[in-house]
Amino acid sequence: MTTLYLVRHPAVAVAPGICYGRSDVALKEPVDVIAMQLRKQLPGEFTLLSSPATRCLSLANALGRPQIEPRLQEIDFGSWEMRDYASIERSLIDQWAADPLHFRAHGGESVAQMAARAIAALHEALTQAPENLVIVAHGGPLRALAGHWRGLADAAWVQLQFDYASLTRLTEAD
Repeated sequence: MTTLYLVRHPAVAVAPGICYGRSDVALKEPVDVIAMQLRKQLPGEFTLLSSPATRCLSLANALGRPQIEPRLQEIDFGSWEMRDYASIERSLIDQWAADPLHFRAHGGESVAQMAARAIAALHEALTQAPENLVIVAHGGPLRALAGHWRGLADAAWVQLQFDYASLTRLTEAD
């Protein structure tokens, strides 16, 4: 029976209101203390996958020897990346709110596209039949993975919350 551990990266050093999705941004604090706290919640042996973003990979490296999985990257917001949400045309924000799963920011990807690639990465990892799989990633992919694991409808999983530096443990019974 596989146990899945979903770990969100620590808080980032980005001003509130900035859209940073796939952008590689710095962390607010070092990962050492966070990694020690999280490590206490993990089993002795596990397979470790990480998004290649520095904010994930630095934590994953502190937890063990991660395999880098590009499909675990956060959503690509295209031309919205590193812009203040207030500077984005209101009609575009309204379109996104009306169809959060399928709307694509200019040059980016939709939530559905991000979810599909993250779920494909999970399925591939599970074919290796690890007993304990730890994934260090971002809020978007973690929502998609947890929703898929639990069989949630799209409207439900897009609302899931993952705090910074948090660990969520899921078993096949979940």
